[in-house]
Amino acid sequence: INKRKKKFIKMVKAVWNGVVIAESDDVVTVEGNAYIPLSSIKSDYFKKTSHTSVCGWKGTCNYYSVTVDGKTNENCCWIYENPKPEAANIKGRVAFWKGVQIQK
Repeated sequence: INKRKKKFIKMVKAVWNGVVIAESDDVVTVEGNAYIPLSSIKSDYFKKTSHTSVCGWKGTCNYYSVTVDGKTNENCCWIYENPKPEAANIKGRVAFWKGVQIQK
């Protein structure tokens, strides 16, 4: 078992600028980050950006910016749309950083 991957069932909410922007009880935790299905986001707040980054074992990820009440948090959400086989359990899931609070 790869210790970097762990699945548990617990409701999590992603909150930014005082608003719940995503929530799900389908959570996969990898390297301390809670990944939830893309379908769990409140899409009105999200806009895909052209920013990408590469992880050696997960692959290339794409980013979203979030706008709530006129304030934008650039590239605060990421997704591995086509991860490497070792990270298949996070395919199509999003995670957050840059001030987005994950409430469990």
